[in-house]
Amino acid sequence: MDAGSSAMAKLKGALDALLVADVFVVIAGALWFGLAVVLHSQHIEKPLALFQQLWEPLFTPAIGLLMAAALLSGALGWWQRRGQR
Repeated sequence: MDAGSSAMAKLKGALDALLVADVFVVIAGALWFGLAVVLHSQHIEKPLALFQQLWEPLFTPAIGLLMAAALLSGALGWWQRRGQR
């Protein structure tokens, strides 16, 4: 294994770890939103207000990154299958 493939393996490992963490952020955000909506119906407004404050700087990029990774993974898989024919 040369230095280039080792660096690529480390980069892939780091990206995989980032995407795993991103999935958990998105899942936690979905659960938080659900709980905040239930609490909002009970006139407890703070959790929903905090979620709304964090929507643009945290949850929107996390969802975007997850969608981009899914699209890229699908495109790379298609490209690899296309090359095997």
